[in-house]
Amino acid sequence: MKIPFQIDLNGKVAVVTGGSGVLCSQFAKALAKCGAKVAVISRRQESVDRVAEEIRADGGIALAIASDVLDKASLERAKEEVNEKLGTCSILINGAGGNHPKGNTDKEFFYKEDLKDPETNTFFDLDTEGVRSVFDLNFLGALQTTQIFARDMGQGDVIINVSSMNAYTPLTKIPAYSGAKAAVSNFTQWLAVHMSKAGIRVNAIAPGFFLTEQNRNLLMDPDGNHTERAKKILNQTPLERFGEPEDLNGTLLWLVSNEASRFVTGTVIPVDGGFSAYSGV
Repeated sequence: MKIPFQIDLNGKVAVVTGGSGVLCSQFAKALAKCGAKVAVISRRQESVDRVAEEIRADGGIALAIASDVLDKASLERAKEEVNEKLGTCSILINGAGGNHPKGNTDKEFFYKEDLKDPETNTFFDLDTEGVRSVFDLNFLGALQTTQIFARDMGQGDVIINVSSMNAYTPLTKIPAYSGAKAAVSNFTQWLAVHMSKAGIRVNAIAPGFFLTEQNRNLLMDPDGNHTERAKKILNQTPLERFGEPEDLNGTLLWLVSNEASRFVTGTVIPVDGGFSAYSGV
């Protein structure tokens, strides 16, 4: 795996939630490549085992832990294991997140006649539990994980949340996810101020459009071609492509480095190929 520049993270312990996903597994590998001991956390043991094995095969140190960010007892057990086997957390990546289909609308725009079609999921059909699950996973999951792991953190330690470019401008069809990621961005700013006197920096990365398992069916058809939604996204992206996981490494390593970003806290950095900056004209 290539990383854009090398920083020295030897002696650091990094905890990465959502660590089996496309983006956060890349985070875990990049941190390990720079010398950090990495705890890869996700709900399914087989998924984190795979990522940890890849890190160890590349010469890194990794611990695979199955834990649920919505279960505080589970997180407490994960922290105990990290402390025992790696040491106390000095870099926390709150990457667990996702969407729920019951928090989506079927169409980008609402038309009154849609109310007559029982097959169309409109704004008025959004499921409260589905919406709540999205906010819980993205916002509450970050909050609870920080409560557990940041208790041991101190001067020079770093927390990075994973927001989204749609926290800046909400995307059609996904009101729950857009709102939840806006909450993550706001929480990042609040937490940066709150933790500042303890010497803990808090920032967020807001990825643009990357092909992941969650969105692949929305962006690619069964033949591997771009869907109409994907074409709209690419037309709105000045760099005219989807992001690749490695595109996030530079921002990640900059933010965790106290040499490079020691005066940076409370920021939400978009890595989106210019999507959030482009007005369309």
